[in-house]
Amino acid sequence: MKKLFPITMALILLLSACQLGGQAQPTAISLPTAFPTNTPPAINAPAEQGGTAGSERTSDVDGMPQVYIPDGTFRMGGLDADVNKDEEPAHDVTLKGFWIDKLEVTNAMYTLCVKAGACQPPQYFKSDTRESYFNNAEFNDYPVVYVTWAQADTYCSWAGRRLPTEAEWERAARGDDYRTYPWGDERPDSSRGNFNYLVGDTTRVGNFPAGASPFGVLDMSGNVAEWIHDFYDGDYYTQGVTMNPPGPGERSQYFNRVVRGGSFQDAFSYVRVAKRSSVQGSNPSEDDINSKEYLGEVSPKIGFRCASD
Repeated sequence: MKKLFPITMALILLLSACQLGGQAQPTAISLPTAFPTNTPPAINAPAEQGGTAGSERTSDVDGMPQVYIPDGTFRMGGLDADVNKDEEPAHDVTLKGFWIDKLEVTNAMYTLCVKAGACQPPQYFKSDTRESYFNNAEFNDYPVVYVTWAQADTYCSWAGRRLPTEAEWERAARGDDYRTYPWGDERPDSSRGNFNYLVGDTTRVGNFPAGASPFGVLDMSGNVAEWIHDFYDGDYYTQGVTMNPPGPGERSQYFNRVVRGGSFQDAFSYVRVAKRSSVQGSNPSEDDINSKEYLGEVSPKIGFRCASD
């Protein structure tokens, strides 16, 4: 009987720990705020290949929470009074399931890739109104900006992910109904997003839970616009690609890539889920690796998020 005492006590302690773990926990998003001094963990393949709609997992490379978007069909394109020509015709698109980052990639996350030697720093360390931004710990959990399309693509590869396609991004933002904004059809306000200079610069990622998409993805309207994998073609929707559209097969003259979501500078019509924009991407065929043509455009209002299968 004496031998059973330590075992009994261990079981009591274990049960107590489980009960404490079952208590309600804060819902604040946990993000990395300290930079490691050693190399980040090796890239791992996703532990699970599927999930239920809105289920979450966390990357063991950069700490990014990801949301699962299941197989499904949705209506892609402009469906409201502010529709633009390149958003037409609206059409049904069917996608296989995928994971998408719940948040925009932050300064702290991007710094992990720089410290690992896999990423180049942003072209500038400032933001639109702040002289010290990327290298300022106060803004660790704010979206990284002044990165080219190629830098965003490199980061996602390092993290074991990729940039989302245009169709994936829109479904994650819109869901399976005909909504205009991630939260519905009501016009944006200061509780739902950072847009139209309401704040004047970037804000901490995940700061507007009322603006979440139907799947729980945050900051898809405003804060920073986001690089997309696809080349931009204003007539692409007329081609009728309805199954897992990969984007145009050929680049534009200026290597323009799609940018989605609108930014802290943009008005109502630019933060709609259907709004398509384009910015000059990277051109690796250019001889001068320091030229604007080789690097592509950067902006204080463009960042990115990643996706994975």
